[in-house]
Amino acid sequence: MTLSPTDNPSEVVVVADAAAAGVGPGPGEPSRPAGGAVPAGASERARPRARRRAARDDSEDRAALSGADWARPSIRWGMGTTHVLLLGTLVVVGLGPVVLLAKYAVTPTQDILRTPMAVFPHGIAWDNLDRAWNDVQISRYFLNTIWLALGSWLAQIVVAATGGYALSVLRPAYGKAVQALVLSTMFVPAVVLLVPLYLTILDPPLLGRSLVNSFWAVWLPAGASAFNVVLVQRFFDSLPREVFEAARVDGAGPYRLFWSIVLPMSKPILGVVSVFAVIAAWKDFLWPLLVLKDPTIQPLSVRLPSIDASTDLGVFLAALAISTVIPVALFLVFQRLFLQGAGLGGAVKG
Repeated sequence: MTLSPTDNPSEVVVVADAAAAGVGPGPGEPSRPAGGAVPAGASERARPRARRRAARDDSEDRAALSGADWARPSIRWGMGTTHVLLLGTLVVVGLGPVVLLAKYAVTPTQDILRTPMAVFPHGIAWDNLDRAWNDVQISRYFLNTIWLALGSWLAQIVVAATGGYALSVLRPAYGKAVQALVLSTMFVPAVVLLVPLYLTILDPPLLGRSLVNSFWAVWLPAGASAFNVVLVQRFFDSLPREVFEAARVDGAGPYRLFWSIVLPMSKPILGVVSVFAVIAAWKDFLWPLLVLKDPTIQPLSVRLPSIDASTDLGVFLAALAISTVIPVALFLVFQRLFLQGAGLGGAVKG
């Protein structure tokens, strides 16, 4: 830019700042003369827009493919095809077994054996579901599984919430030692604990009677989950301490603080623990097999393998389909909490 003798130096500085910020006449605005002055407010308004534009360009540069790369037809078609193939593979691998199980549940046994991939060549056998529910008595085992899942859920929620509250909010003098002991149990393989845990259930102290063949033998050990305690404790650590201090100033004791302040703020993490607890109890096999020897109180995970050899294939597959209803429904309803829980589970190691 060349200065003329009549140019005002202060106006020239403002014009130069505006040109550097990219300010120009907008749509419908009259163009300014080359030597005209630009108000200082226009330069100030242009700077945030320039910063946002620079940030957007910087984020595009950090991506795997920039905007210029996506503009190339070969890149666009190649990446689009890759995305479609990956999505199709995930759908086949994830939903394929579930869809096949639902199909086999209402397919006659002969069709399953002869033409397993045919779509109902001889009609639909709805009676498979009725026979599985009534003749094989899946209804009884289904109810047993629900009771086991509810008891395990309640035990894990109580222990995780109270344990996390004590370690995170109350913070006793021996809290560090207790936390170290809780974390150390996560490094012990579960198989190593089977024998001592079974001996404890066989002759529990202070009770004087065995807990074998009772739901308490499954409920009580389920509550001793160090992972849930640590998970809830980390969530409680992220809650604002000012709220706790204000409640104490208003006269709230530890029980009132836990029930009226902490629990209402902890619905997300309690939902995550609930989903994990119910799904884990629903699919647990080894421990219920050891402590529930009476067939009348066994869950689906234990009873279904024992009736495989003596049950018609179509009826057995119908029973398997019925047993998957609750886990699939829980995941569909609470999938957001489930995915958040996966992220929180990884954050615990940090």
